[in-house]
Amino acid sequence: MEYQLYNLEFPQEKDIKLTAVERVLTNRGIPLEDVEHYLNTTDNDIINPLELANIHEGAVMLIRHIEQRDNVLIQIDSDCDGYTSAAVLINYLNCLFPAFAQSNIYYRVHTGKQHGLIPETVPEDVKLVILPDSSSNDYEEHKVMKEKGIDVLVIDHHEAEKISPDACVINNQLCDYPNKTLSGVGVVYKFCSYIDSLLGTKHADKYLDLVALGIIGDVMDLRNFETKHLVNKGLQQIQNPYFKSMVAKAEFKIGKSITADGVAFYVAPFVNAVTRVGSQEEKLTLFESMLDHRAYEQVPSTKRGCKGQTETRVEQACRSCANIKNRQTKARDESLNKIEQTIEENQLLKNKLLVIPLNTGEVNKNLTGLIANILMSKYQKPVMLLNKTEHMYEGSARGSNQSKFNNFKEFVNNSGYANYAEGHAQAFGAGIPQCRLDDFIECANIELADFDFSPYYKVDCIYDFDNVDGSFVLDVANMKSLWGQGVPEPFIAIENVKISKDNITLMSKDKNPTLKITLPNGGSLIKFRSSNEEYENLYSELGCVTINVVGKCERNEWNGKIHPQIIIEDYEIVGRTAYYF
Repeated sequence: MEYQLYNLEFPQEKDIKLTAVERVLTNRGIPLEDVEHYLNTTDNDIINPLELANIHEGAVMLIRHIEQRDNVLIQIDSDCDGYTSAAVLINYLNCLFPAFAQSNIYYRVHTGKQHGLIPETVPEDVKLVILPDSSSNDYEEHKVMKEKGIDVLVIDHHEAEKISPDACVINNQLCDYPNKTLSGVGVVYKFCSYIDSLLGTKHADKYLDLVALGIIGDVMDLRNFETKHLVNKGLQQIQNPYFKSMVAKAEFKIGKSITADGVAFYVAPFVNAVTRVGSQEEKLTLFESMLDHRAYEQVPSTKRGCKGQTETRVEQACRSCANIKNRQTKARDESLNKIEQTIEENQLLKNKLLVIPLNTGEVNKNLTGLIANILMSKYQKPVMLLNKTEHMYEGSARGSNQSKFNNFKEFVNNSGYANYAEGHAQAFGAGIPQCRLDDFIECANIELADFDFSPYYKVDCIYDFDNVDGSFVLDVANMKSLWGQGVPEPFIAIENVKISKDNITLMSKDKNPTLKITLPNGGSLIKFRSSNEEYENLYSELGCVTINVVGKCERNEWNGKIHPQIIIEDYEIVGRTAYYF
């Protein structure tokens, strides 16, 4: 275990005058002079939609087709951002033009984890295809549509080589729009806002809750003022039937204060589970539960023991999400067992990268990212989980954010052996020709021979065991509404933690007991999911065990008093003393 302060040029003792929030936010790249602004964004931070190239042309195109009462297809992309993008657009159009939206707008969910435009799925009578959150680089497909006399409107945020000549593309990555952290649903919101400005209406803001859900679900950086403000506004006005119901179901876990982290852990994953392993009917039910005019319709109940009865579509969708998530977990665990056998039988851990080639169909390709992430955490090394296709091995790659090896994608691309590696630095899809996979593995073994993938933490403070600042811990614990992508929850390090029989307790004896180490200032270090073996390793009858700890800040309320608490993320034993007085 390694750790160091975020900014070695601005060490802890030099920023003693900074408040906890100032220290944490400046460590995450927000200039000190902007901290107050970041904490108090306003509508003035929302950028004029006209700064998005082609937004006027796209609005005119859509309004023309509405005036002509042409049939429109909206393709729903296969993730949380895709579902919310399409839902915002349809809800908005249904609010403005209900008769047109309910008679002339078709929508389609992909089979599997497909993305983008599939020409053969477009009905013959459609005159406009809208692709929210996808299709910026579907150049050939756009050309096919144009040749058929069908307009294509792309409202997207993904990177592409160029603007398609055969479609109207609105994409914040492909123009001078200053905010690159909006996801697809954010760009759809800007599009609807612009139509509001043309028509003298103001309906786009009604759907900011879905905008927040999509941005969070797509793991967008929340340090941008506009993105943060849209998310904040959305989380303060959750009215969408599906979103509201899922928050209510998870209230015990989320708490009464809805945060980006809470949504990221307890709402967005259920949408993504449905897109991965749900049936077509389940996917459609989920999507329509996000539509204001469809969510509360009565549908035949699928609840066990309720045959012949009805329920609202949103009730069914929320219950199905939980069942599907359980199905996903079961399928994931079954595949994980098989994969770990493959790892052991083929001695794959001897390589610097854990590259696991699988036979065609051996593992559901929609689950490779989830499984790769689990393997990465377990074995503490970068993982590539690849399915065999006709000439390639293709699948998911995952690296650790707590590692000095901080751009796995760049390494794969620079190796020269991969046909592609696309996505985030530590979470991406990759494809390597079958004939080059062994060469890639050998290349990695050579280039990374001396690299240590052990956890490496950036911490906001380093304290000695005897001098932990309880006020700082409590201040950080009170900042939970700020955490999200780009603004991760802080770690702090505590050094020279001396554990004797007087300050260590195993608070329960069940399968996953909790370990507690009392701090001199009255606070405590807590480790969940501990074990009797771990307790015995740290316990000393006459002496003491010294450890260094990395953990997160919490507050513990007991008997009307609030105490600082650090949840142990990781630790290392640095010494043992036979006698301690």
